[in-house]
Amino acid sequence: MLDLIQALNVTEYPSRAGAPAPRTLLLAHGYGCDQSMWHALLPLLADHHCITFNHPGAGPADPAAYDPQRHAMLDGYAQTLLDLVRQLDRPGLVLVGHSVSAMIGVLAAVARPQAFAELVLLCPSPSFLNDLPDYAGGFEPDQIDGLLQGLADGHAAWAQAMAPVIMANPDRPALAGRLAESFCEMDPTIALRWARATFQTDLRALLPQVKLPALVLQCRTDALAPPAVGQWTAARLPQGRFAWLDASGHCPHMSHPAEVARVLLAGLADPQDRSPRANAAG
Repeated sequence: MLDLIQALNVTEYPSRAGAPAPRTLLLAHGYGCDQSMWHALLPLLADHHCITFNHPGAGPADPAAYDPQRHAMLDGYAQTLLDLVRQLDRPGLVLVGHSVSAMIGVLAAVARPQAFAELVLLCPSPSFLNDLPDYAGGFEPDQIDGLLQGLADGHAAWAQAMAPVIMANPDRPALAGRLAESFCEMDPTIALRWARATFQTDLRALLPQVKLPALVLQCRTDALAPPAVGQWTAARLPQGRFAWLDASGHCPHMSHPAEVARVLLAGLADPQDRSPRANAAG
């Protein structure tokens, strides 16, 4: 079996010297990104042991880790995540998944609940498509088709156009610039394949099958995942909890790391208490 710890560039950040580490947080980056997107947040989580990695096909991950058939679907990313967790062999992992990695985490948790102690879903979207009147994912089918066609027509141009929309926070253009750079670093074929899996997958029916605590963190404005989607998601997780971030954009761990750290650490379940919790998504 491929050594995923090496192939996916796993990096560990032990808790600060002398401090106990009540949890190990496994941080999973979103579409078109890599583990460097967590760098602003990591110092604020220093009381916990943190682990970052690159998904197959992202950043400097070993090309051998990427399988065009397996990773044409989010299920393939979830299986690779579970394979990585087995190799890490760290009981009690808390998975912090951003954007599509939130839903990759849901898939993994349903397939193997014992792999994690808890999920933290940062700006998740179980489906980007509207299904009115019951669900407003934010996009109509022709809009998704246009987004994917734009990516197919020109990867670099798509990245430069989309990054400011996704990041928001126009007063800090360097953030959108860094996101655009990350998008451009991906192989265009892999980027398109992953985008199709991200934007065309509907995982709404899977949410009630998640049998462990799950904390949903949502920005008050987000061009990709409307705020109501986060509330909808939390309400359908059996042990779901919802918390607002006083932040804007789809990448608050980059734009508002202190706020993400504050709300994340305050909202984590007590590691000694795994009883079902009341849903606080209202």
